Amino acid sequence: MTTPSTEVRPLPAEIFSRSVAGAERPPRPGPLFAVRTFAWRNLIKLRYVQDHLGTAVVFPIILTLVFTYLLGGAIAGSPREYLQFFLPGVIVLSLVSSSMMSALTLNRDIATGMFDRVRSTPIWQPAVLVGAMAGDAVRYALTSIVPLSLGLLLGFRPDGGLSGVVLALLYLQLFTFSVAWLWMLFAVLIPQPTAAAGVVNLLQFVLLFGSNILAPSQTMPGWLEAVVKLNPVTHAATATRGLMHGTVTSGEMGAGLLTCAVLIVLLAPPTIWLYSRKQR
Repeated sequence: MTTPSTEVRPLPAEIFSRSVAGAERPPRPGPLFAVRTFAWRNLIKLRYVQDHLGTAVVFPIILTLVFTYLLGGAIAGSPREYLQFFLPGVIVLSLVSSSMMSALTLNRDIATGMFDRVRSTPIWQPAVLVGAMAGDAVRYALTSIVPLSLGLLLGFRPDGGLSGVVLALLYLQLFTFSVAWLWMLFAVLIPQPTAAAGVVNLLQFVLLFGSNILAPSQTMPGWLEAVVKLNPVTHAATATRGLMHGTVTSGEMGAGLLTCAVLIVLLAPPTIWLYSRKQR
């Protein structure tokens, strides 16, 4: 009886060379392919990560019901009257809250080493950021439609008609993409997930409740009204209300679009630069 040998012999170099001699190197993935891949990765989280789905569906419903019936009578005289003012604002509020989810996920992935392997891959590195936010478009659409549908059932009537509502939802996609760069900046700037979540939630609270979402800015003290008018969320809420009710002016729409452009120009380059530095 002989014991079979367990020694692993290396493959001769000439055999290995012949086996790969005719093989072609796979093409390097382009930026669009990389963005699409990370966007799809972000989309499938809606199925497996309950936090993302809950933020997109449950949170807007709770906000719409609580604020309409809690504050409606005190601010506008009746919940139905207040709903005409508040519903466009609650969509903005829900989208801004939803826009921070991908940033916090990215921060957690960086902290746990998930993206360490990306450093060695020949892809366009900013695709991780751009793809994550592009994949959020479906979640943003869901977050917009849920409170809008509920509002229509409760008595919301947009005077701007279907076209005004569609234009408002398209504008909000652009605004949410723009403000998401702010959360991404903190996600790559702060290494600890807990600290990043605390800063993002605090800043989100200031932006949302320091705006004209819950009440008209004209009813506020002069100093507070001036501060509220500097808030980018205020311009987004004003443009959205104007589009849905058919009362938007060129100045309001221009301010809303300018807000998106300023956010992208000021926040996207430093965020991409900081993320690229982390990848070295």
